[in-house]
Amino acid sequence: MVQLIKDHAIQTDTWRTFALAKDQHAETVPLPTGDTIFPLAVWQARQVEISERGGRIGLLLQPGERVEDIADDLAHFSLIAINFPKFVDGRGYSTASLLRQRYGYRGELRAVGEVLHDQLFFMRHVGFDSYELKDGKDATQALAAGFSTFSDSYQASTSQPQPHFRRRA
Repeated sequence: MVQLIKDHAIQTDTWRTFALAKDQHAETVPLPTGDTIFPLAVWQARQVEISERGGRIGLLLQPGERVEDIADDLAHFSLIAINFPKFVDGRGYSTASLLRQRYGYRGELRAVGEVLHDQLFFMRHVGFDSYELKDGKDATQALAAGFSTFSDSYQASTSQPQPHFRRRA
């Protein structure tokens, strides 16, 4: 069962993630209704149909996909999920930072995939506000320990635009 941390609480996920089967094509696959997170390929192939079908629209970005390709479409998305396929793959941090700082995205930004409690503090600082934990991980323990790894950070970030030396003055 997926465990979601949002707004510093464990919540039930109301979104469905749409995935293409190996024999399906983005251009012809039947579209689901309701609040759905679509892969980038489906969004690019069927933007008009997705926008007209009803329900909130979410987008799933994989590590190699460029934010620049969807910059003009950001107003359509209530949620953008960024996949972390491996614990050591940090490209999602850059993607989140670009979405928040360069493109001004204000919707929900969700970390999905290999999300561990050790990463939550850092993910929050680049702009994530919801976290879908890896299967088998304890959301209660992650919530208790994940955001308090450090009491403060020295660097400026999305969540704290002033670096530590400026805050002290």
